[in-house]
Amino acid sequence: MSSKINVNLGNVQVTMLFPLWGRAVETQKRNPKLIDKTAVGIVSKIDYDFETNTKNLYDITLFEWIARSIHIDRTIKEFLNEYPNATIVNIGCGLDTTFDRVDNSKLLWYDLDLPDAIEFRRKFIQESERRKFIACSFLDDRWFSEIKNKDHVLFMSAGVMYYFEEGQVKEIFSKISQCFPGSEFIFDAASSFGVKTANKKVIESSGLDEKSCLKWGLDNASVVAGWNVNVEQVKEYPMFKRMTKGLSLKNKLMARVSDRYKIMYMVHLKFREI
Repeated sequence: MSSKINVNLGNVQVTMLFPLWGRAVETQKRNPKLIDKTAVGIVSKIDYDFETNTKNLYDITLFEWIARSIHIDRTIKEFLNEYPNATIVNIGCGLDTTFDRVDNSKLLWYDLDLPDAIEFRRKFIQESERRKFIACSFLDDRWFSEIKNKDHVLFMSAGVMYYFEEGQVKEIFSKISQCFPGSEFIFDAASSFGVKTANKKVIESSGLDEKSCLKWGLDNASVVAGWNVNVEQVKEYPMFKRMTKGLSLKNKLMARVSDRYKIMYMVHLKFREI
């Protein structure tokens, strides 16, 4: 009898498994660009047919998961170099394992996701004095009160923001800017074309239904600054720049096209101090 843990997640939440699997696959390569031993351990415990549900994914898709983790890890480490006791809030954490790669033994970390995702997360990852779970929708600002230290806060989100409608993101960003002035937010974004491509190539080819489709396409990160006067700074940078060493020629070309047309890219916001 198998001792592995069954998967019983919602249509959107089940997508948390794919980046986890991607990090595990990368870790076990001869020369990995990212090492995530926690991901390897979790994947080995899950009763899920990864082989069938990922067989049609492009290699560049797997690499995009790795690239954004590298970007986010670097950003958090830079933030912690300046604020060692900072608070990091992981939006839509799923089975994300960033904490294990960046922990400096001083930070305060919050993992936020829907109740069923947090319940599933608890099967593999435990809370601690500096690592807390919040079972709540990102769009429900009641979770704000759970964040005890509102000084030097960095919000991160990997593979999540484009599952929301633009109006929803606009509203929650406005509330965050008011409640957490001076905070920063890093996330990966997709252009309108990127959203359409991802839905066709990733969602459909993985056997998931339309409820798992991406929604919010951001063609230019500067648009976010126009939403709110409290957005002090917006940076955007290519997903794959200086990261394609070792990739096949085909994947290098696909990465170059993605960077040129911002099909997938990173966004880093800073909210004005009031």
